[in-house]
Amino acid sequence: MTDRTPREPHTPRESRRLADLLGIAAAYAVPLVRDTTDDRLDAPTPCADYDVRGLLNHLFHVVVNFQLLAARQQPDFSVTPDYLAEPDWRARFEKETARLVAAWAEPGADEGTAGAMNLPARTVGAMVLLDLTVHAWDLARATGRAFEPDPVVVAELAGEVAGMAPMARKMNVFGEAVELPADAPAFARLLAATGRDPREWAAA
Repeated sequence: MTDRTPREPHTPRESRRLADLLGIAAAYAVPLVRDTTDDRLDAPTPCADYDVRGLLNHLFHVVVNFQLLAARQQPDFSVTPDYLAEPDWRARFEKETARLVAAWAEPGADEGTAGAMNLPARTVGAMVLLDLTVHAWDLARATGRAFEPDPVVVAELAGEVAGMAPMARKMNVFGEAVELPADAPAFARLLAATGRDPREWAAA
């Protein structure tokens, strides 16, 4: 069954602020996290390094730390806490994603540079946008659900991923690109660029 998540009217990519895009991605990701049941936490995911619990903890940690990056504060990715040990972790994830959107909505958050590598702030923000979108798909497929993100988010990420992919592969963040047919949908091509093969995790 396809998840029914809020959809906003599409507007041209150049009119979208990063915070708006993050808000759209969060509206798709939060219900998937909220409806993930405890009995699926040990299930494998398209990310070979993570089961569902590990994937959720990773995504949680990204959401928390990219709030700091938006504010030009120092994140800490050294150790990932077990956020899921908290009894209300689903509610907290929703709150943290709202804080993430608010952080990137602050004036100037997506301008200039951010992070230890002094990358363009919009590129840094696109990294968490990518995680919210691609890991939402990972979670959906690992738990037997369908997922299709907003096309505006996919269009934004397509250009960003093309630029970041060479370095991401050197850092083992992305796997090698997967070849798909030329007529593959845009989101499938985005997944393939990160090293995922959507055909292996096709919705039932």
